[in-house]
Amino acid sequence: MLPWKRVLRPLTALLLSAAAIALPATAAHADTATHSGWNDYSCKPSAAHPRPVVLVHGTLGNSVDNWLGLAPYLEARGYCVFSLDYGQLPGVPVFHGLGPIDQSAAQLASFVDQVRSATGAAKVDLVGHSQGGMMPRYYLKFLGGAANVNALVGIAPDNHGATISGLTNLLPYFPGATDLVKATTPGLADQIPGSAFLTKLNAGGDTVPGVRYTVIATQYDEVATPWRSQYLSGSDVRNVLLQDLCPLDLSEHVLAGLSDRIVFHEVANSLDPAHAGTTTCASALS
Repeated sequence: MLPWKRVLRPLTALLLSAAAIALPATAAHADTATHSGWNDYSCKPSAAHPRPVVLVHGTLGNSVDNWLGLAPYLEARGYCVFSLDYGQLPGVPVFHGLGPIDQSAAQLASFVDQVRSATGAAKVDLVGHSQGGMMPRYYLKFLGGAANVNALVGIAPDNHGATISGLTNLLPYFPGATDLVKATTPGLADQIPGSAFLTKLNAGGDTVPGVRYTVIATQYDEVATPWRSQYLSGSDVRNVLLQDLCPLDLSEHVLAGLSDRIVFHEVANSLDPAHAGTTTCASALS
């Protein structure tokens, strides 16, 4: 066997393992049929919060585990909250967000239509973690989503790809490695910087008119790296570094989306900027 073939499969496995750090550690909840409190299609948005919030999980995440912290947080503040599963691969339960991202965006489009129909809302707000903060941009840009969405809040989104602390830079040194990743987990291949998907997504500008964009990044991110690549450019964009809000916050990629109360506070500010409060280290206690 050629030397590179001996390390090709271990390298691919390492990439998958590294990507898996985006998966919350509570996968046992993923098969829960009814989410406690959220995904309630009888919920009607209030005058204070007239738009439902759709939560979009990250790679290897799912509609429950990714949101065990943020969904109740937003519900307690009076929002109608919904979450979806997308990017499922045949025979792979629980771990989603692995299918082609353009197809995942189409799943999001259908889910948003379902939420709008049930709630009577003209528009929704989207909040996504990791791939879930980037994938909706395809929906907004190419699938007519801008007419149905008021705001997109990305928590550690890989808007310009994820090098996984430089690991993906090794792929060209192993012939066939990129093709193997693309064949087995196309959603991962789409997130490699320079992929055809990302080239199309970011051509002609990062944003579309009529949608407010917020990016919440952490300088300790080890997946969507370099972390500044998460930022967007555009006229209605707000890029936020978590450590500018609280220098003591050490959250990396996973914790930023899973359990960081400072992130949650800033998400709430982004959803309702007219009533935004100051986000500081003390926000972790709110």
